[in-house]
Amino acid sequence: MNRRDFIKFTGAASIGGAAEPPARAGSAADKPQPRQAIVILGESVRYDMLNCNAKTGLRTPNLDRIAAQGVRFERAYNCQPVCSPARSALWTGLCPHTNGVWGNSMPLGETTHTIGQRLTDKGIHCAFMGKWHLSGTDYFDTGCPAAGWDKDYWYDMRDYLYELSPVDRVRSRKSSTGNDPSWTAEYCYGHRVTNHAVDFLAKHQGQDFLLVVAYDEPHGPSLCPIEFTRIYEDYTFPANPNVNDDLREKPEEQRVWAAPRLHRVQPPIHSAQFFGAHTFIDHEIGRVLDAMESHAPGALVLYTSDHGVFLESHRLTDKGPAMYDEITHVPFLARWPSHTPANVTSSSLVSHLDLSGTLMEFFGFEVPKTLEGGSMLALLKDPSAAGRKEVFIEWGRYEVDHDGFGAFQPIRCVCDGRFKLAINLMTSDELYDLHTDPSEMVNLIDSKPHAATRNDLHDRLLNWMNVSRDPFRGYYWGRRAWRPDFPVSWANAGYTRQREDDGYLPRELDYDTGLTMTAATRPK
Repeated sequence: MNRRDFIKFTGAASIGGAAEPPARAGSAADKPQPRQAIVILGESVRYDMLNCNAKTGLRTPNLDRIAAQGVRFERAYNCQPVCSPARSALWTGLCPHTNGVWGNSMPLGETTHTIGQRLTDKGIHCAFMGKWHLSGTDYFDTGCPAAGWDKDYWYDMRDYLYELSPVDRVRSRKSSTGNDPSWTAEYCYGHRVTNHAVDFLAKHQGQDFLLVVAYDEPHGPSLCPIEFTRIYEDYTFPANPNVNDDLREKPEEQRVWAAPRLHRVQPPIHSAQFFGAHTFIDHEIGRVLDAMESHAPGALVLYTSDHGVFLESHRLTDKGPAMYDEITHVPFLARWPSHTPANVTSSSLVSHLDLSGTLMEFFGFEVPKTLEGGSMLALLKDPSAAGRKEVFIEWGRYEVDHDGFGAFQPIRCVCDGRFKLAINLMTSDELYDLHTDPSEMVNLIDSKPHAATRNDLHDRLLNWMNVSRDPFRGYYWGRRAWRPDFPVSWANAGYTRQREDDGYLPRELDYDTGLTMTAATRPK
């Protein structure tokens, strides 16, 4: 008996086990237009890795296909540029510092509810297949469905590894396996994720549903069939001028990070297997889109990525404690027939924090007050509408079980679409003008002509930390070397902050009176 059968037989899904989705009232004839949404999540895919966003020579015909049928957002940002925290914000509508996942291998808080739980409780069938990375165990999760998601259509990375022989399990974690022609699509995680998604679409075409398809590739070990790697054998990714950033006016932690590469001319960017895996997943996305057109042609399709990768920009590698666009600025596509216009570009600011609220409104439900994001459904229908005034991004740490990526490096960032302010608590800060300096080479933090803009962003950032009950908030975020006159006190902002009522928890009681709270945020 395998692990999944054991769980079903014994009912031992104690790690976030999900109940069966409740039956919906009425017949199929009552609902001729089912509400269906498909969210496709990329891994380690930066904005300029989509051909529809930048002509770099990378091949992404199926992502381009979504863009041609819908809206391409030029200014979308994640909430923290590393795997687990980025995903936590997407699936909860809460900041990583709120939902508990401010580093990899940290679990969602016990009182945190995902979009799968919220929609399942309202009768929407929710299925998740792919990389979850929110159980707090390891990279591969538990093989047990998280609360609220259909147990029959849960397929995480541990499920995949358990399908492989011990020999193939080891092979699946080695980049060198990508050079073996015997490692065909059938062995790849992304292909098997797609198989489950295609099966779900074929069997649930008349239902209301949310389907999440979350790929792991091209994240390392970047395995794909060798024919995809061969596409890029002689390919060089176009380098941004910032690959030779000397980092002299940047935070010290970045210079420590870049130390092995700091005084050399950066070599050309060759990574045939990484880019091959990216095009391989685009091919797999094409299979999902084909199944969608056959079984759910009216579905809302959203595509984004958890974060980007540096590819040597700013002499940095992979992702980590920095707020540069290479890892925070993500692709975001939306296709919704008869609702979104086709082949349209929007310059409105978009945050991952708004995905859960968007899905709540899409399915006809009120956006819970507890969500720290809102809904961008109106923006999907009218991409020219005003979007967010700013987006907020943060950093806590990379990994909890080793010392990579500088360990604990708290950062809070705000971007209004033109200017980006990053407060690096333990070192120096940064301000960039993305219009005049899109490569983020010139740090304006001490620029007198930009002081008013900087301070306005600073005030907005501090207010966000207060309103969102950031557990790391305090006067030290306000009193910086470039703002020595910022008023500080032991009481900080002097507010008490209770949670709004969302139907899952009893209303909080006032500490001073024991009576039910009325105003969730007020002076203390």
